Amino acid sequence: MNAVPEKTRSLAHSTIWDPITIGRMHLPHRLAMAPMTRSRANPDGTPGPLAAEYYAQRAGFGLLISEGTQPSADGQGYLATPGIHADAHVTGWSRVASAVHEKGGHLFIQLMHAGRISHPDNTPHHRQPVAPSAIAPGVEMFTANGPRDIPVPRALSTEEVRATVQDFADAAERAIEAGADGVEIHGANGYLIQQFLASNANQRDDTYGGSIDKRVRFALEVVAAVAERIGPERTGIRLSPGSQLGGIDEGSEGPDLYRRLVAGLAEFDLAYLHVMHFGNDDLLRDIRHLWPNTLLVNRANRTLEALGVDIEAGLADVAPVARWALANPDFIERIRRDAPLNELDPTTLYGGDAAGYTDYPVLDEAVRQSA
Repeated sequence: MNAVPEKTRSLAHSTIWDPITIGRMHLPHRLAMAPMTRSRANPDGTPGPLAAEYYAQRAGFGLLISEGTQPSADGQGYLATPGIHADAHVTGWSRVASAVHEKGGHLFIQLMHAGRISHPDNTPHHRQPVAPSAIAPGVEMFTANGPRDIPVPRALSTEEVRATVQDFADAAERAIEAGADGVEIHGANGYLIQQFLASNANQRDDTYGGSIDKRVRFALEVVAAVAERIGPERTGIRLSPGSQLGGIDEGSEGPDLYRRLVAGLAEFDLAYLHVMHFGNDDLLRDIRHLWPNTLLVNRANRTLEALGVDIEAGLADVAPVARWALANPDFIERIRRDAPLNELDPTTLYGGDAAGYTDYPVLDEAVRQSA
């Protein structure tokens, strides 16, 4: 194990309330809103009519990472998720970005290609899902017709893989056109980029499959194309080492795969790396050592009391907040004041209207409602 890097030592006494600069953004604290699918987009993939209000309510987070947003029509996996590959999408996201900026926040749009985690019932075009290889994930997903087994996907040709790289770059350009401050490339949670990483989902025999170096190629090419198009300071990426979501199994080689991938990503001077952490602390320390810029760490099953632990230990620079942010648009103020949090209504997470989306009370309203 190498010595603790200078960056880790210098951050050892930081707290969640210290300011930080990420890319072009100067943020007043080290909490961010994590990306969370809400399935409230219009049928054409345009953000729904309440999306601007929803994100603006949470602008106190400083950095808001949007729900997963498909970079192409074939990138859609779930019902009613937004896109950023058509003119109407740009118009819709521009309303969101403007609303967030008016409240003093910053917006990164997450580019999420679901790959094989899709179903023809969930998309307007009703096409077979696409993936690195024609291997079904072996899991169900919710569709317009209820829970269904995910079908075997169609393997992308080498030319289609390269075209998909450009789809990410085109979508990133559209996100900036819409007024977003940047994009987060979704390389986690069992979706397309992680499907290329995992040998149980990627059994290709071309330049994108086989050895670790070949399986990380797609991720690195996507990052290179996006960073070249919009600037590395506007580009982040999310990874989830060890995640088994979507039928992914990275096996015993997983830690070495991520060391290789993070070392390659470090060369692009990106705004940040966002890690969904499932408990391999040795790997997290190695990632901290390998990564030269801002590191976001969302530790699975973290308690509220442990919110700043990784930052205080120098293992992270920013702590993204997920479900607490859904029920508490004023989460930052509540934490500063040690105020109680609203309870999340799990029945309103996906789809629907304002209920469970934009109607959670802030502190003054909560006091009035309890009086």
